[in-house]
Amino acid sequence: MIDVEGLTKQYGQVRAVDDLTFSVKPGIVTGFLGPNGAGKSTTMRMILGLDRPTAGTATIGGKRYRDLKNPVTEVGALLDAKAVHPNRSAANHLKWLAQSNGLPARRVDEVLGLVGLTEVAGKKAGGFSLGMGQRLGLAGALLGDPQVLILDEPVNGLDPEGIRWVRGLLKALADEGRTVLVSSHLLSEMAMTADHLIVIGRGRLVADTSTYEFIKQHSASTVVVRSGHHDEFLSALREENIDFHVGTDPEGRATIEIPERSTDEIGALAFSTGVLLSELSLRRASLEDAFMEMTGDAVQYHGTTAATTQPGVEKPRTEEKQP
Repeated sequence: MIDVEGLTKQYGQVRAVDDLTFSVKPGIVTGFLGPNGAGKSTTMRMILGLDRPTAGTATIGGKRYRDLKNPVTEVGALLDAKAVHPNRSAANHLKWLAQSNGLPARRVDEVLGLVGLTEVAGKKAGGFSLGMGQRLGLAGALLGDPQVLILDEPVNGLDPEGIRWVRGLLKALADEGRTVLVSSHLLSEMAMTADHLIVIGRGRLVADTSTYEFIKQHSASTVVVRSGHHDEFLSALREENIDFHVGTDPEGRATIEIPERSTDEIGALAFSTGVLLSELSLRRASLEDAFMEMTGDAVQYHGTTAATTQPGVEKPRTEEKQP
């Protein structure tokens, strides 16, 4: 288990991490999310003893990282996949790590096979693609067969097959009872990978909850309806003072979108008014929607749509007409 309590890091006038407290439990994959500049990498570095906290503590299994007797066999970490000598081959890089940590040489071949680099084991790491470098970094993290894994953007640069493989690997490791903390900007992937989420913004804790509850509590759901009796159902909705929006689906068919209602409620209304529905479905917001809802105020760097506006000129507003 990873325990972070009151963790704070101050760089001059900038507080990168601010009184952060959370725990990462074994047996599940915990996603670590936040906008750029939120303090995720700094927090991971403090957990691993690479940065000294201004205040607070970070422990792994009740001990600080520097107090672990043989850390590589207890904690596997990937913070920077490029932290490899470019003139070393993949095999020699791992052999150097194994020998310096008292691990058997056979473990090198095992992890190379596990991450799919056996065929390029003799090639220099400097010639690796970003995705291959990520695989080598994961091999290094897994070298000591640790019970705790701390991974910063492990799927960065991987192709869809590689991303799917990492997802399966992390879930399998968690199923073995290991503690897995992983950060990623690929929110759609985190929605499929992480069981629990730690979300921070500007160094502060925003959410510490299950992925399901995070999406449920911080984003809206919409009931989508199609009917051959479109106008009749719109009248029924107006009579019940139910808000709705009229739109179209990808096939150009007219739809009625009803926010913050259940399919049971809308289906019952259709039944009571004798309106036959062609579609009655629930559109749930994504993890990305929930993430933006919760962290919008904590985003440090904002882009602009400069191509659509001119300085000093406000973009015209358009209003949707209700039928």
